[in-house]
Amino acid sequence: MSNGFCPDENNNLDLYSQFGSFFIFIIQANFMFFTDKVIWITGASSGIGAHLAFALAQEGAKLILSSRNEAELLRVKSQLSEMDQSRCLILPLDVSDFERIPAAVERALKHYGYINILINNAGVSQRALAKDTLLEVDQKIMAVNYFGAVALTKAVLPIMISQQFGQIVVISSVMGKYGIPFRSAYCASKHALHGFFDSLRYEVFEENIKITMICPGYVHTNVSVNALKGDGSLYNQMAEATRNGLPPDEFAQIALKAIRKNRREVYVGQKEVWAIYIRQFFPRLFFRITKNIGMR
Repeated sequence: MSNGFCPDENNNLDLYSQFGSFFIFIIQANFMFFTDKVIWITGASSGIGAHLAFALAQEGAKLILSSRNEAELLRVKSQLSEMDQSRCLILPLDVSDFERIPAAVERALKHYGYINILINNAGVSQRALAKDTLLEVDQKIMAVNYFGAVALTKAVLPIMISQQFGQIVVISSVMGKYGIPFRSAYCASKHALHGFFDSLRYEVFEENIKITMICPGYVHTNVSVNALKGDGSLYNQMAEATRNGLPPDEFAQIALKAIRKNRREVYVGQKEVWAIYIRQFFPRLFFRITKNIGMR
């Protein structure tokens, strides 16, 4: 008879079963993270916002879709399955019309009763030199990109504090980490988002409210087509960098992963993401690279 240790086969099988059950639980938890969560997306009528809506609907989320263009919101909703359409509230809203925000929040709360995640995605870009940009255009960009996100967040925040749960997601930009020519007001608005929401993160931590900053680089959307020129008119051109950007459905999947993992800040894109690190560690090189950038 051997005196050595002989493991019990039944115990091993039980251990394997427990490990298997644990991994299945983790997979299910990730897969079901968005199921039945109420998620409000601004700027949801096209581009990044629309593709976030498509991706979240597939994961079983209850949606609130907002933008200024109700017809386009309805078009986005029509592309959802019949079941997903029944869990989608269309809530037209211009985030720069601050006085209308409280009524929109009240309607959203009345419809669902709670809000799990707010995705501040509404925004407008710019294609003009600072010296050629009217002050009212600077103000409009700040109103939509910065003050709109702040105003809606402040209106939703008391609900999340009362619930003692919530997540605020901000679609910023890699240009919230550095500046380039022809985007002075746009870059300023994105930089401002980081200052505000980085501060807010500390203030609401004990209320179980999370803040996730997502910074896309170039994504293939109409962002440059809808960008503002110095006089406030539309640029109406698809920029080459945008045309060659990340597909919006691919961006949406990366964003969902960041939200699910409660990432504080994430950069999504291609080579333009490296500019963040070049700016930080090699500022002279960054200046030489960016000073000759045109309206790409």
